[in-house]
Amino acid sequence: RPLTLAAEMTIGGDGIHVDYTGTSPASAFGINVVMNYTLAYTAFGVKCLVAPEVPNNAGSLAPITASAPEGCLLNVKRPRAVAARHTVGHMLPDTVFGCLHQVMEGGVPAEGASSLWNPQIYGGADVVDEFGDGEHGDIAPFSTVIFHCGGTGARPGKDGLDVTAFPSGVRTIPVEATESIAPVMFRRREFREGSGGAGRYRGGLGQVIELGGADGMPVAMLCNFERINNPARGRNGGGMGAPGRVGLISGKPIRSKGRQTVTGGDFIRLELPGGGGFGDPSTRDPDQVASDVADGLISRETAEREYRVALAANGTIDRARTTRLRAIAAE
Repeated sequence: RPLTLAAEMTIGGDGIHVDYTGTSPASAFGINVVMNYTLAYTAFGVKCLVAPEVPNNAGSLAPITASAPEGCLLNVKRPRAVAARHTVGHMLPDTVFGCLHQVMEGGVPAEGASSLWNPQIYGGADVVDEFGDGEHGDIAPFSTVIFHCGGTGARPGKDGLDVTAFPSGVRTIPVEATESIAPVMFRRREFREGSGGAGRYRGGLGQVIELGGADGMPVAMLCNFERINNPARGRNGGGMGAPGRVGLISGKPIRSKGRQTVTGGDFIRLELPGGGGFGDPSTRDPDQVASDVADGLISRETAEREYRVALAANGTIDRARTTRLRAIAAE
C-alpha cells in the first residue's frame, strides 16, 4: 500500500524545524526509521541547499531540528523492525527539498531515485531442492548483497548524475567483484536509455541489470525496490524520471518486494529508476540533445517528442524543423 511522507518546514530567525506530522503509521516490515536517522537525513537535506560549504559540526547542525509523532514511520521504538530503514530514510532529503523549493530563488534539485536497490541473492541446497534441480546439488550455501542505484534529480544549471547514489553516496559494486565471490552471473549492466526526466537539465539515468545463477543454477532473491509506482518528480516544468521495473527475461512477472525465485537459465531484469528533470525540456540546448542521442542516453524519438529537437539521418540537427517544433511548443 502507498505510504505518505508529510513535512511542514518552519524557518525562523534562529533555526529551521521540520515537522513530519501526517506521515503514515509504522509499517509491519523493516522499512521503519528511528528518530536519530530521521534527524540526520533531514539536517543533511537542509545543509545541502542552505549551507553546503559550512563544515558539519555541533554548531552548524544545532539550528536544524526535526520532530515526528512517536509510532509513525519516521519515529519508531523497539521492537519495530528497522533493518531496511534506508528505503524510507533516503527519501527525506527529497522531502526537505520539496519544502525549500517553495522559498528558494532559482529552485532546488528535482527528485531522484533516492532509495538504493540492494538485491540479496542466495542459493545452495535449499533453493536447488525447491526446483528439483539435481545437477547443482553440491553447491555450497551462499548469500551476497549487491548495492546498486538509479539516477539523481537534475539540478538548477546542471544535469542529474547518472547511476549515482544520493543521499547515501554508496558506491555500486563492480560486476567482477560479485562474480568472483558468489556463483552469480551478470548478463547485462548498462545505462537505461531515456530514464532521466526530460528538462532544460536532464535527470540522471538509471541502469539496466540482468543477472542470475552461474552455469544455469537456480537462485533466490530478496527484493525491496522503490520508485516503482511513484517515479521521481521533476521541477520547474521538468519531466518525471522513469519508474523502476522488475521482471524476468523469460517474461514471467515478479514482485518488487519480498522473496523471488529465478529458475536455472533465467535471469532477473532490474530497470532502475531515473531522476526528474529540471526546467522546460524545449529550452535545452539542441547541441546537448544531439550529443545525448549520439551517446545513447536518449532516443531520437525522445529528442523530438520531449525536447523538440529534430535530427537528420546522420545525427546532425535539423535547425529549421527544430525551430518550428519549438515554436509550436511555445504556443
